[in-house]
Amino acid sequence: MGRGRAKAKQQKVARKLKYSSGGTDLDRLRSELGVAEDEGSPSGPLGPDESHTDSQDDLVDRYADLADKYSDSEK
Repeated sequence: MGRGRAKAKQQKVARKLKYSSGGTDLDRLRSELGVAEDEGSPSGPLGPDESHTDSQDDLVDRYADLADKYSDSEK
């Protein structure tokens, strides 16, 4: 007993979130999170071309020496 009010309030909040139009204030969120404003960068802090520069080949080259080291020690 006593759980009916809490459950009703949770359902009310969930319904409000589900059917709300969004209306997120991104500037307020940014200030609450303490994130500095980026200076005209449209795709985030790394910029449009710098988001993911490591390709699979670069990663293989970078860690090939470790693969050789650990494959030799297991034999």
